[in-house]
Formats: sequence, C-alpha cells, structure tokens
Amino acid sequence: MSNERINLMNLDRAGLENHFESIGEKRFRAHQLMKWIYHHGVTDLNAMTDVGKKLREKLEATSEIRPPTVKYQKVSTDGTAKWLVDIAGGNAVETVYIPEPTRGTLCVSSQVGCALNCTFCSTATQGFNRNLTTSEVIGQVWLAAQALGHDAKTNRRLTNVVMMGMGEPLLNFDAVVPAMNLMRDDYAFGLANKRVTLSTAGLVPGIDKLSEMCDVSLAVSLHAPNDELRDQLVPLNKKYPIAELLAACQRYLVNRPRASITFEYTLMKGVNDKPEHARALVKLLRKMPSKLNLIPFNPFPGTRYERSDEATIRQFQAIVMQADLIATVRRTRGDDIDAACGQLVGNVLDRTRRSARMKAQSEAHV
Repeated sequence: MSNERINLMNLDRAGLENHFESIGEKRFRAHQLMKWIYHHGVTDLNAMTDVGKKLREKLEATSEIRPPTVKYQKVSTDGTAKWLVDIAGGNAVETVYIPEPTRGTLCVSSQVGCALNCTFCSTATQGFNRNLTTSEVIGQVWLAAQALGHDAKTNRRLTNVVMMGMGEPLLNFDAVVPAMNLMRDDYAFGLANKRVTLSTAGLVPGIDKLSEMCDVSLAVSLHAPNDELRDQLVPLNKKYPIAELLAACQRYLVNRPRASITFEYTLMKGVNDKPEHARALVKLLRKMPSKLNLIPFNPFPGTRYERSDEATIRQFQAIVMQADLIATVRRTRGDDIDAACGQLVGNVLDRTRRSARMKAQSEAHV
C-alpha cells in the first residue's frame, strides 16, 4: 500500500465524493471542502471550521491541499498580468490574465512545453517535458483568483478561462477535463460552460472524446486554408488533415445546437495572409457554425516569420466578412512582457532536445 499523500486539488467533485466515501465519510463533505479551497482560498485543513476535528485529522494523515507556487509576476502597461508558475522538477509554466471592460480572461497552460512543434509558436521551441497534473492546471486558476482578489459573488474578476497557454490540452486529457469540471462547478469557480474554452491544434480523437465527456467551448488552431500549407505550419495536420478535423468539429456540434467553433488563424506576412487564402478560408468554413479569430503574429527571438501589416489584416478580415462569416481581429495584449499569443515559454527542462535543435538551426541562418 502506498504511503503517498493525495493532493485533493487533483480531484474534481466526483473524485472528491468518491474519495470521502472510500474513507468512510459522507459524500457531501466533499462540497464543504471544495468551498473552502475554491471560494475562500483556504488550503489549511485546520482553518476549515465546519469540518470536524476527527475528519481533519483523518485527512491530514492521508492527503494534502497543495496548489503550485508563483516564481514571479509581470504586469504589462495595458494591464495584462503574467505569472511564472513553479512546477515540480525545476520546470515552470506561464499563465496570463487579460482584463477587459466587461470580462477578465485567464489563459491557462496544460503541459510543460509542447510536443507538437508548430513552427510559428515560441512554446514549441522550448521542447517538451511532461503533462501537468489536475492540481497544476486548476492551481493556475486558484493562484490567479488569489492574486486578483476574485470572489465568485462580490468581485468576479475571472469570467472566462481559456486552455490556450503552453501545451496541447487534448494530449493531457485525463488531467485537463477534471480541471475544467472544477472551473465550471458551483462549489469551485462556477463558470458557465460557454465561458470555458479548450483550444486544440486538431487532435481528432481527443475532440470526439471531449464531445462525450465535457461540455465546453471549442477553439481550433487552423492557421491555413489548405493541407499543403497547414502541413508546414502545424505538423499534426499530416496525421489529421483539414477534412478530418472539420468533420470532427461538425460532430462536436451535433448535440450543441446553439454552439459554434472558434477557428484561430495567426496571420503571418507573405505566408497565409493573401486574398486567395481568405477566399479559400471562406469556402472551407461557409457551412460550419463558426467564428474566425484573426491573430496578428507576435514575433519572438529566432523566428523567421513576420507580422502582417495592418492594411493586409483588414483586407483579409473584409474578404471573410463579405461572405457573411464572423471574423474578429484579436488585439495584441501583453507583448511588452512576452504574454501575447504564441509567446509563452516558461522554463522547460526539455526531454525532446528540440530546444537544442532549434538553437542550432537559428545559428545556422545567422
């Protein structure tokens, strides 16, 4: 029998209810514990006044409540905040908060680094170390809530969470889904289903599995209107080409009649930002309930890509919108602290040795 203590932040409501039952306690005790952790930000069992002393002692002997810790915080001139979150083993991931007049969005990481190697993403240059645990995923939300003074009733600073930080969430399915359950649970952060978004590069089996298990908004990193170009930008496309990806998106919408898919499209100068790309995109998406999120490329050291100019971006948007598709241009936020989309790097002890290869390639082109 293992003597390892269970981190209770690794369990969603169902997991906690089962845990309490397994130690001979009533299932509703899980609800009390959740409210202390997520509503009040309390991790000390002895401070949980409506939890009996004997139960606290039982929990102390077998478990712990341990969120990750913050190494440092940076705040942009536009109010965007970025936390470098310490992850066990010398790693760290980045979490970003974007305040807006009517909402506050938290961008959460799911992996230490990323294994997908999308060529325009700074995270990809860091290589990959491991998946985050559920406690490390929901812990980012917990840390941000504490830092921002978020309160679910009186000061709702966090209104949206997007799984768009470091990593591919669907490659960490078993940890990410319980974390998203906690984001949406009234005993935890109580966000509406549509206000929790998972962004994927196009892992088709994961989309199908997600459709069956978790009702959240879906965003897909598309970035190209044809397989030839997408193969170059998003190597995962070679395994799950666009036709298969869009079919999975259609399946995701079958039991969600009012939902739509958000397609993310990073505009890179001379690569995927031409009028013919926009017209091809229209043909691709015209039968899909969707909206297009156009993202001006955010440069990072060593990249060969450049940001499209403003006129090109607006022309691209106009072509799409003339076809009656919804297309918004994401305003770049936090780029002065490297917190903009595609810029997150954290601190990754790379197990793939990709960072060394990227560095060698970069030096070869100098």
